[in-house]
Amino acid sequence: MTTEAAESAIGDRTNAGLFGRRLPRVDHIRPAYGFDEVSLAPGTDTIEPADVDTTVDFCGIPLGIPILAAAMDAVVDPRFAGVLARLGGLAVLNLEGLQTRYDKPDPILQRIAAASDQEMQTVLAEAYAAPIRDDLVARRIQELIAAGSRAAVASTPGAARRFGPFAAEQGADLFLVQSQVSSARHLASGYDPLELADFARFMPIPVAVGNTTSFEAALQLMEQGVAAVFVGVGPGAACTTRDVLGIGVPQITAISEVAAARDTYYERTDRYVPVVADGGMRRGGELAKAVAAGADVLMLGSPLARAEEAPGRGTNWGMAAPSPTLPRGTRIRVGTVGSLERILLGPATVSDGTENLVGALRQSMAALGARDLHAMQQVEMVYAPAIGTEGKGWQRR
Repeated sequence: MTTEAAESAIGDRTNAGLFGRRLPRVDHIRPAYGFDEVSLAPGTDTIEPADVDTTVDFCGIPLGIPILAAAMDAVVDPRFAGVLARLGGLAVLNLEGLQTRYDKPDPILQRIAAASDQEMQTVLAEAYAAPIRDDLVARRIQELIAAGSRAAVASTPGAARRFGPFAAEQGADLFLVQSQVSSARHLASGYDPLELADFARFMPIPVAVGNTTSFEAALQLMEQGVAAVFVGVGPGAACTTRDVLGIGVPQITAISEVAAARDTYYERTDRYVPVVADGGMRRGGELAKAVAAGADVLMLGSPLARAEEAPGRGTNWGMAAPSPTLPRGTRIRVGTVGSLERILLGPATVSDGTENLVGALRQSMAALGARDLHAMQQVEMVYAPAIGTEGKGWQRR
């Protein structure tokens, strides 16, 4: 090989590798960041915490705090939704859960909470074998409204055609089409998949979609007309998707990617599509980092399952946990620590950041000079993998 040819091969190594050898795929792995690997950097201004504005308009629903309760049976029932609504947030009810299978789900919830780890999977599978009843779907929506909450409900894509229009007829305000990985185009040979663009166009209420982690997928979903995009594949405390399927992207990177798609789409169309960070947040600092990464609203599951008002009795489980063939979630014991108000608005009785979550978000925004959530999305974020351990040796003795 001539010198010129060798130099040409070396220059082209990003495409074909040195001397025509293709580079290993690991050479192209991009870095991705989770909550524990970043920190928020103070700037030049601070403001009074009382002056911080945490309100947000979510799909036409005004919220006093940017908190959604996840559509998980151990977290949301009509009573819980009413309590959260009075605190300023919004609960999402799972239309394929226990609330729509049983007139009185409490005994089933008690059985799941009391089951041993060895029998838990069998108990879950049996509990979710009962059929979903349309009359209970209608009743639960009315109970949400009667409790003082806006009626936000969710189903998987396969059930959306059945439940979407019916839920709207019953008075639902928002319909969430939720799956582990959502895309604008789903291919299937054995059935007719949901056409998201048509579904969103003809639904008389806003349609939100989740979950995704990438710029391209989020942008395509927005172009289909969805009202909000949920972010997160596998970060939830009760989710085992990352172990079972080997997929997922750490939340800071995932939120940032989808937020960039939101901003790109807004510049093109003047339509703002909120981004919902879904899962992986346990402490106030993580809520703050999620907003700084670009989230408009935060969906919480296990942190809220710890509330006295939560139906799970100190437990929580992933929505895919009851699968009879390939469970991708598990029941976890989170305990019951106090009222939902204390968990969200304080006062905190612990120093680890797991109580007064919104108060911590407000304090973080104030320290960073962010008067509202949009300003918080502009603060500086730094790569800081030592932020959780630096100088903390005595705390870990």
